[in-house]
Amino acid sequence: MKLHDINIRDPFVLPYMGKYYMYGTRAATCWGECDGFDVYVSDSLDDWSNPIEAFHKPEGFWADLNYWAPEVHIYKDSFYAFVSFKSSDRCRGTQLLRSDAPTGPFVPHSEGPVTPAGWECLDGTFFVNNEGQPYMVFCHEWVQVRDGEMCLIRLSEDLKRAESEPVVLFTASEPGWTRGVKNGPNFVTDGPFLYKPDKDSLVMLWSSFGDGGYAQAIARSATGSITGPWIHDKEPIFSRDGGHGMIFRAFDGQLYLTLHSPNEKLKEHPVFIELNDDLTIKC
Repeated sequence: MKLHDINIRDPFVLPYMGKYYMYGTRAATCWGECDGFDVYVSDSLDDWSNPIEAFHKPEGFWADLNYWAPEVHIYKDSFYAFVSFKSSDRCRGTQLLRSDAPTGPFVPHSEGPVTPAGWECLDGTFFVNNEGQPYMVFCHEWVQVRDGEMCLIRLSEDLKRAESEPVVLFTASEPGWTRGVKNGPNFVTDGPFLYKPDKDSLVMLWSSFGDGGYAQAIARSATGSITGPWIHDKEPIFSRDGGHGMIFRAFDGQLYLTLHSPNEKLKEHPVFIELNDDLTIKC
């Protein structure tokens, strides 16, 4: 398969042992009932395998709606998927799954969602600080708070539960470029991803809506710490109806931004954009 043949949202690429593993939200079932997510495998970033089901809803699993934004991180020699789930009687939240292989099968690991009960949350992403302490950054959703929040919790060493109360890092209305949605002061936070350009710096990719629709933006920690404060770039890095991205380095050393575009049901596909090491787009 080619990238334009793959209909997923929220692409996440894990380079591992000479292969690339790409996960994402199944676009066809994104907004309704769901039962799993897939991984696509490539040697070259050009040709990809057919979808391999990496997780299938086990019997008795609590969630049957909105299996969103799976991203897979290696931690202590295992593969952990951070995935947002929802059911008709429980708030959306991010739960951790675990596998011994990047293709799965992934099985539930955390004790249900690690996001706060009673909060509508999504898009948890993983970060380990210089002292080895694991954290998760996630979004407190605009549907509940109107001005979407970017939040931080500390995770237990075994990644089974949260070990701190959530801290708000910033809100979606703070940058000058964001625009409200749904005919009101409703500002969206989506898709955080943490990246260290060097040992002293820390940036966060995240998405919201601007004048050109769905957009990909960058915020930068003024201290190099996960707690910030976070300073927003004046304009999105990608503003043409695409977002929920992440950064990865290919085996040849090239840095890439990947995101989905367009942000339109059944037309979404992964887009790979070459970056310079200063996170500007290569001309």
